[in-house]
Amino acid sequence: MPQPSSELIALVIEDDPDLVHIFARALEIAGYQTHMTGDGEEAVTLLTNIVPDIVVLDLHLPGVPGQKILQIIRADGRFQNTRVILATADYQTAEDLRKDADLVLLKPISFKQLRDLSARLRSAQH
Repeated sequence: MPQPSSELIALVIEDDPDLVHIFARALEIAGYQTHMTGDGEEAVTLLTNIVPDIVVLDLHLPGVPGQKILQIIRADGRFQNTRVILATADYQTAEDLRKDADLVLLKPISFKQLRDLSARLRSAQH
Protein backbone atom coordinates (compact mmCIF):
# COMPACT_ATOMS: atom_id res chain seq x y z
CA MET A 1 0.00 0.00 0.00
CA PRO A 2 1.45 3.39 -0.95
CA GLN A 3 2.47 5.64 1.91
CA PRO A 4 0.71 9.00 2.15
CA SER A 5 3.03 11.86 1.31
CA SER A 6 2.77 15.61 1.17
CA GLU A 7 5.21 15.58 -1.73
CA LEU A 8 3.69 15.48 -5.19
CA ILE A 9 4.64 12.49 -7.30
CA ALA A 10 5.06 12.35 -11.07
CA LEU A 11 5.44 9.28 -13.25
CA VAL A 12 7.02 9.67 -16.69
CA ILE A 13 6.25 6.77 -19.03
CA GLU A 14 8.25 7.38 -22.21
CA ASP A 15 10.42 4.98 -24.22
CA ASP A 16 12.69 7.62 -25.76
CA PRO A 17 15.64 7.73 -23.32
CA ASP A 18 16.39 11.39 -24.03
CA LEU A 19 12.78 12.51 -23.62
CA VAL A 20 12.21 10.55 -20.41
CA HIS A 21 15.07 12.43 -18.75
CA ILE A 22 14.04 15.80 -20.18
CA PHE A 23 10.44 15.30 -19.00
CA ALA A 24 11.56 14.08 -15.57
CA ARG A 25 13.86 17.06 -15.09
CA ALA A 26 11.10 19.50 -16.09
CA LEU A 27 8.77 17.89 -13.54
CA GLU A 28 11.43 17.96 -10.82
CA ILE A 29 11.96 21.68 -11.40
CA ALA A 30 8.17 22.11 -11.12
CA GLY A 31 8.36 20.45 -7.67
CA TYR A 32 7.52 16.79 -8.27
CA GLN A 33 9.27 13.70 -6.97
CA THR A 34 9.70 11.88 -10.28
CA HIS A 35 9.67 8.21 -11.23
CA MET A 36 10.58 7.14 -14.77
CA THR A 37 10.16 4.15 -17.01
CA GLY A 38 10.40 3.44 -20.71
CA ASP A 39 8.47 0.18 -20.58
CA GLY A 40 4.71 -0.33 -20.42
CA GLU A 41 4.88 -3.46 -18.25
CA GLU A 42 7.14 -1.73 -15.75
CA ALA A 43 4.75 1.24 -15.73
CA VAL A 44 1.84 -1.04 -14.77
CA THR A 45 3.96 -2.49 -11.96
CA LEU A 46 4.91 0.99 -10.73
CA LEU A 47 1.24 1.96 -10.69
CA THR A 48 0.54 -0.86 -8.21
CA ASN A 49 3.03 0.74 -5.81
CA ILE A 50 2.57 4.48 -6.27
CA VAL A 51 -0.33 6.85 -6.86
CA PRO A 52 1.14 9.69 -8.89
CA ASP A 53 -0.37 13.14 -8.93
CA ILE A 54 0.62 13.48 -12.58
CA VAL A 55 1.52 11.01 -15.33
CA VAL A 56 3.24 11.96 -18.56
CA LEU A 57 2.32 9.12 -20.88
CA ASP A 58 3.65 8.19 -24.30
CA LEU A 59 1.26 6.06 -26.33
CA HIS A 60 3.72 3.86 -28.22
CA LEU A 61 5.55 1.80 -25.59
CA PRO A 62 7.09 -1.66 -25.45
CA GLY A 63 5.22 -4.20 -23.34
CA VAL A 64 1.90 -2.52 -22.60
CA PRO A 65 0.79 0.31 -24.91
CA GLY A 66 0.04 3.74 -23.48
CA GLN A 67 -3.62 3.51 -24.45
CA LYS A 68 -4.01 0.45 -22.19
CA ILE A 69 -2.16 2.21 -19.34
CA LEU A 70 -4.53 5.15 -19.68
CA GLN A 71 -7.48 2.75 -19.42
CA ILE A 72 -5.96 1.17 -16.30
CA ILE A 73 -5.50 4.59 -14.67
CA ARG A 74 -9.03 5.76 -15.48
CA ALA A 75 -10.62 2.49 -14.29
CA ASP A 76 -8.90 2.49 -10.87
CA GLY A 77 -10.41 4.71 -8.16
CA ARG A 78 -6.99 5.20 -6.55
CA PHE A 79 -6.12 7.45 -9.49
CA GLN A 80 -9.23 9.64 -9.43
CA ASN A 81 -7.09 12.73 -8.72
CA THR A 82 -4.23 11.76 -11.04
CA ARG A 83 -3.79 14.05 -14.00
CA VAL A 84 -2.65 12.42 -17.22
CA ILE A 85 -0.72 14.26 -19.91
CA LEU A 86 -0.49 12.34 -23.17
CA ALA A 87 2.79 13.06 -24.92
CA THR A 88 2.69 11.69 -28.44
CA ALA A 89 3.39 12.37 -32.07
CA ASP A 90 0.33 10.27 -33.00
CA TYR A 91 -2.23 13.01 -33.61
CA GLN A 92 -5.15 10.76 -34.56
CA THR A 93 -4.85 8.45 -31.54
CA ALA A 94 -4.35 11.47 -29.28
CA GLU A 95 -7.58 12.96 -30.59
CA ASP A 96 -9.39 9.66 -29.95
CA LEU A 97 -8.10 9.63 -26.35
CA ARG A 98 -8.48 13.34 -25.60
CA LYS A 99 -11.63 12.79 -23.51
CA ASP A 100 -9.72 10.46 -21.14
CA ALA A 101 -6.64 12.66 -20.77
CA ASP A 102 -6.30 15.91 -18.85
CA LEU A 103 -4.00 17.31 -21.49
CA VAL A 104 -2.63 16.20 -24.85
CA LEU A 105 0.77 17.45 -25.97
CA LEU A 106 1.91 16.67 -29.48
CA LYS A 107 5.62 15.98 -29.87
CA PRO A 108 7.98 17.65 -30.14
CA ILE A 109 7.45 19.04 -26.64
CA SER A 110 9.91 21.52 -25.22
CA PHE A 111 11.44 21.34 -21.77
CA LYS A 112 10.05 24.77 -20.94
CA GLN A 113 6.56 23.84 -22.12
CA LEU A 114 6.35 20.76 -19.90
CA ARG A 115 7.97 22.51 -16.93
CA ASP A 116 5.51 25.40 -17.08
CA LEU A 117 2.46 23.19 -17.60
CA SER A 118 3.52 20.93 -14.72
CA ALA A 119 3.96 23.91 -12.43
CA ARG A 120 0.46 25.13 -13.32
CA LEU A 121 -1.03 21.68 -12.68
CA ARG A 122 0.79 21.58 -9.34
CA SER A 123 -0.67 24.95 -8.36
CA ALA A 124 -4.14 23.75 -9.33
CA GLN A 125 -3.77 20.69 -7.06
CA HIS A 126 -3.18 22.78 -3.94
